[in-house]
Formats: sequence, C-alpha cells, structure tokens
Amino acid sequence: MMPEHDRRTFLQQTARGGLAVAAGAALAPGALNGQEVKPVLVVDRMNPLAVFTKSFQDRPIPEVCRIFKRIGAQGLDLTVRPGGHIDPKDVAEELPAAMQAAKEAGVKIFFLTTAITDPDESAYKLLVTASNLGIKKVKLGYYRYKKFGSLAKEMDGIKKRLAAVSKMARPLGVLPCVHIHSGSTIPSHGTQLYQLIKDFAPDEVGAYVDPQHMTKEGGVDGWRQGLDLLGPWIALSSMKNFAWERTKRDKQGQQRWRTINVPVADGVCPVPEYIAALHKLGYHGVISMHSEYKGRHSFKRLDTDGCIEQTEKDIQFMRQFV
Repeated sequence: MMPEHDRRTFLQQTARGGLAVAAGAALAPGALNGQEVKPVLVVDRMNPLAVFTKSFQDRPIPEVCRIFKRIGAQGLDLTVRPGGHIDPKDVAEELPAAMQAAKEAGVKIFFLTTAITDPDESAYKLLVTASNLGIKKVKLGYYRYKKFGSLAKEMDGIKKRLAAVSKMARPLGVLPCVHIHSGSTIPSHGTQLYQLIKDFAPDEVGAYVDPQHMTKEGGVDGWRQGLDLLGPWIALSSMKNFAWERTKRDKQGQQRWRTINVPVADGVCPVPEYIAALHKLGYHGVISMHSEYKGRHSFKRLDTDGCIEQTEKDIQFMRQFV
C-alpha cells in the first residue's frame, strides 16, 4: 500500500489528467475569422458491453463468443474459477484457446471472474497467464462476513489479504478488482468497499461496482454515495437489476421479503441515473451484463436459450445510455 502523501499525490494527478481530457475542445469553424470561439466538448460516452458467462457455461466458449457477437455485445466477462468456463488448473492451456476463439468471433475477453482471495500458487499461475495474453483486470473472489460483533477486525484482516494479492499482481500488470455483493459478504456496499481500499492506489486495487447489489443495500441514495466515494478506483461495472417479492410471514407475524433478478429495464435500480453517475465520474470502461436468469432467484427460470434472448433485450435497452 502507498504512503498517504504518495496516494494523495497520485489521486490528484489522476484527477487533473481526467479533467484535462474532459476539457479537450475543438475550435468552432468561425474562430479563424476572428469570431468568438466556442469550445465543443468531445466526450466518448460509449461503454463497451461484455456478458458474464456464468449463465452460458453449458455452451463451449467458441459458441458463446459467436452468440455474444450476434446479440450485440463486444466481449466476455469469462469465468475462470472452480465450476466456471475454465477451471484454474487448466488456465495455461484453455485460456489461450479462448482468446483465439474470441478473436475469430470478433469479440474480446475484457476480464476474468476468478475465485482468487489470497496469493497462492494457483492464483499466480492464473495471473501470469492472463498477463501474457494481455488481460489486465480480474475480479477477485469473495470475502465472507463471519460473525456479528467482529466486522472491524474482519475488515482489517481482509485489507491485509488484499495487500498480499496486490503485491503479487502488480508486477504482472494485472489489476485485482473487488466486487460489491450484497448480503453476508465484505464488501456489501460502496461505503464499505471504500473503507477497504482507500489506502490503496487505484493501480493497486480496483473497485468493481454493481448497481443491483449497491441498490439492495442502499436503495434511496446509498448506491450513488458509494459511487461518489469510489470514483478514482472504479475499474469495472456490472449491470443487472432486481425487484422485491413478498414471501410468507414468520412465526412472529413479520412480513418477509426476498429479491429476484429481473430484466434490466424492470428493476428497482434506476439504470439511467446509475450510468449518468458513472459518466460524471469519468468511467467509460466495460459494463458486464450479468444475465442471471436461471434458478429460483430469477423472475422466470429461463434456460440458456431464454437467457440469450433476454440478454439481447437488455443490451438493446442499455444502448440508450452507453
């Protein structure tokens, strides 16, 4: 982790650089004739869209690449973890083949979703392979909240584990990114992720923001405040949405609720405002469509073909904003 004064200098320089890019202006044609010059702000608002491959793991990677290309995605958020599209033990052999398949289909593997939480031999092999192939970002695995009353201590321990992973990844040029996931995970919301990574430089640990999970834990404005705090560190974003569903009352008579995954346009998270906040922070990077429409947590228990169809609709909806 960087000393505090170095970290502040880094962030100031990064902010100045971002402002300089945002302030880039083209001269109006009349300027050469002595007329008033009106700067024209030039900002590329296009965020490339990837699709998370979790719901498509029953299809081979070359087929998945072709499908994603057909439905309008620019690439993949590829699962390289136990039970994923590629098992970590096979990464050296299978990831280069996946890269070739993506290239042939005209899409890109933007980043990898992994189960890495600590710097072990398996993690190093995965990161080396990713680095050699030009994949510069990975999503880390999850840290669990274990015991009520111990959160501060648990967070201190996670900071040390993140520092160790960052120390291993940084010489390889790969950025480890921490995903926000609601529930009994650390972090479960944006402010908590800020508390975890605020002493790291943005090129040491990245923030992987998630509109669904951030809205679950901060539905009115907590999601936006989390983005505000995390601005310099935001390196990845997902896109998925949810609704609250009434369930049974418990034995005390308390009404209980659960969340279900719904199409991006139909959920609680205000997608236009979320994307606008990302753009205001200067984030124009990849957005991963999560398409988690299988199983009991989905509005419908879709099969793979159904997930493909719904993902295409979600992508069409997103193109209004990105």
